[in-house]
Amino acid sequence: MRLRRALALSAAVAPLVLGAVPASAAAPTGPTAPTGLAATSVLTTGGAGGTAVAPGDVLSAPLAAGARATFYSSATSTTGVTCAVSQFTARAVTNPAAPGTATESLTGQTFSSCTSNVTGVTSVKSLTVDHLPYAISVADTPGNPVTITAGTAGAVQATAVLNSWFGTLTCSYQLSGAFTGAADNANHTLSFSNAHFAKSGGSGLCPADGYFSATYGPVADTTQPGSPLVHVN
Repeated sequence: MRLRRALALSAAVAPLVLGAVPASAAAPTGPTAPTGLAATSVLTTGGAGGTAVAPGDVLSAPLAAGARATFYSSATSTTGVTCAVSQFTARAVTNPAAPGTATESLTGQTFSSCTSNVTGVTSVKSLTVDHLPYAISVADTPGNPVTITAGTAGAVQATAVLNSWFGTLTCSYQLSGAFTGAADNANHTLSFSNAHFAKSGGSGLCPADGYFSATYGPVADTTQPGSPLVHVN
């Protein structure tokens, strides 16, 4: 009789010793986690669930290895401006617990070593991004979508200054529709494909449209020691 009671008591206690508590009693995670329990932020360094990117940190990336930044006259064309060097720089603004959307401020996007295959254009004097900073949102929904919108300084705009047979041409283009891209955790890259810009000013010889594509990476938190790579959770 005593042996049966001992066995029954052992069976009742075993799940608690092994940590098998009911699902309703498990500690919550994410935005509703109570004080003292860490919640994974949307943006981290050191991989999934790593150290949260702090507001104010600078996030920066060159073009990915082998990539070029292109600004073509149509979505299917290969005629326009191609740049071998470009740098993307942003500042983290908010970084909530996942799932959620982090926000950044695009403070710099530079281009150099640019060429053009447009008939009549002899060289590219400059390609600049105007009206910075822009607002950036990074969501951890499927595909890790990234959206860039205008800031307080004005519309999302790019200006190309081209040397040509006809003299110097200045061509300005503003964002038409959404400027969206995607973050990729496999290579820590940020990609944009055929973001459509419409001509907003400049010479009548300038193409009517520009389609921007580029892949930047790896994206690193350059504020932190060692510039660790950034992950979207």
